[in-house]
Amino acid sequence: MEMAVTKYLALDVHQATCTFTVRDPGGRILERGVVTTTARDLVALLHRFGQNLHVAFEEGTQAQWLHDLLLPHCAKLVVCNPRETRAKKNKSDRIDADQLSELLRLGTLRPVFHAQHSARPLKELVRAYDALVLDAVRVMLRIKAIYRSRLIASPGKVVYRPALRRDWLEKIPEAAARKRGELFLSQLDALTTLRQKAKTAMLREARNHPAFHLLQTFPMVGPVRAAGLIAIIGSPHRFRTKRNLWPYAGLAVVKQSTGDHRIVDNRIQRRVRPAMTRGLNPNSNRGLKKIFKSIAVDLSHSDTPLGSAHGQRVERGMRKELALLTLARTVAAILLSMWKKGAPYDSNRMKNNL
Repeated sequence: MEMAVTKYLALDVHQATCTFTVRDPGGRILERGVVTTTARDLVALLHRFGQNLHVAFEEGTQAQWLHDLLLPHCAKLVVCNPRETRAKKNKSDRIDADQLSELLRLGTLRPVFHAQHSARPLKELVRAYDALVLDAVRVMLRIKAIYRSRLIASPGKVVYRPALRRDWLEKIPEAAARKRGELFLSQLDALTTLRQKAKTAMLREARNHPAFHLLQTFPMVGPVRAAGLIAIIGSPHRFRTKRNLWPYAGLAVVKQSTGDHRIVDNRIQRRVRPAMTRGLNPNSNRGLKKIFKSIAVDLSHSDTPLGSAHGQRVERGMRKELALLTLARTVAAILLSMWKKGAPYDSNRMKNNL
């Protein structure tokens, strides 16, 4: 019995429609078209091309829904990073689908992690909490801007305290500006209430995960940070080593070199010189990077073994930003190892390794 020929289907996904291109193993385009972005039409499209079908589409708003819908109906599914597939050239839905199908056929697409794991409800609640926190910060900055634009000193958080608000509002000379401040303060009160509700729901869901209490044995990792780590990473086993986690968390150093070889006595020799560093990789998960960096900052001011090791690096002449990066990478490596092994943090063991 002959094996079915592999076909490569690429989808350029939009809210109402999806543009698709199908290729054979030789790269010849078999079909192009447009279907509506509905479960029935998309599943029917996949069934038309048989079971030995490879499918690809870019990460986006509908990516998780589409991943769960199409995964049982194809031999291979790739959700790719759009920043790695786009080029500065003519663009259209048809061009994007053609390019994506060719990259899928060549096997050059780098997949974005999508999994059907139990952390999805927690992910939704963490996103809600983070969004409310950002909204509250924006409103607080707007309130401070009212005072700052009038050269009224407003240090700390005193302007937000309910008991002192009336006194602070009286310092604003214009009635319209005072009314503006009152409205922003009312908005802040509403966001604070919603943020507390979101935090309660998030932590209640996070307690259902075994890693929630395990991660909190690490210094400076509280309930909110532990919930964020579980929601973003999902499973620690998706990263084989710490060096696979660092780029995802934005902690990998980008190095570049050129002119690596030269001719000496008619023979090719490699130049002995270090590659030039060009900062950290920009293609990362910002939420995870924020968590690791905030843990590292808190540890750098503590008297823990990790904080002491950070202080020793600075005393030996290491730049503070580089020492902080080293600490953040160490935090990521230790948390990954703890999570994989299911072992709590041991400060005595850490002292022996530093």
